Amino acid sequence: MKSIAKILFFITTIVLFNTSISAQEINDKASLNGIKEAKGVFLIDFTDVKTTAFYLKIIEGTHAGFIKQDVNPDLVLVFIGKTVKYLSTQQDEAFEMENEEDLNSIQNSIKNLAKLGVKLEVCAVATKVFNIDNKTIPKEMSIVADGFISLIGWQTQGYKLVPIF
Repeated sequence: MKSIAKILFFITTIVLFNTSISAQEINDKASLNGIKEAKGVFLIDFTDVKTTAFYLKIIEGTHAGFIKQDVNPDLVLVFIGKTVKYLSTQQDEAFEMENEEDLNSIQNSIKNLAKLGVKLEVCAVATKVFNIDNKTIPKEMSIVADGFISLIGWQTQGYKLVPIF
């Protein structure tokens, strides 16, 4: 009888403990304590289209997370390297057919982020290196002379660097 009581007590304790954990709100309260505005500059340098599409969706979620937690997000995305190839509205036909879903996701994220007020910059050094015509970069994006200079400028203005590659 004592062992059954111990087992029931143990099970009850586990259920109550797990319920209290799952009932806790997941947030960033500690890190956002007293913050009304968050200034971030994302260095985006990916070598594949899937990763680019995935992280742009994640960044949309990050923006929404700030809003949900009553913090005004002031975000800048600076695209460098091979990533600029996936931003172009003109793709090689075979590549476009093979990656249509991810390329569409990227274009949708660009539009969504721009509507949210996120600044989107594309490095002209990278577009030149990867033979991307700047006219094929979506109108929601700005071409900057050098992505590294842009990153340094934003950081000097108080934006915190978020490197993702």
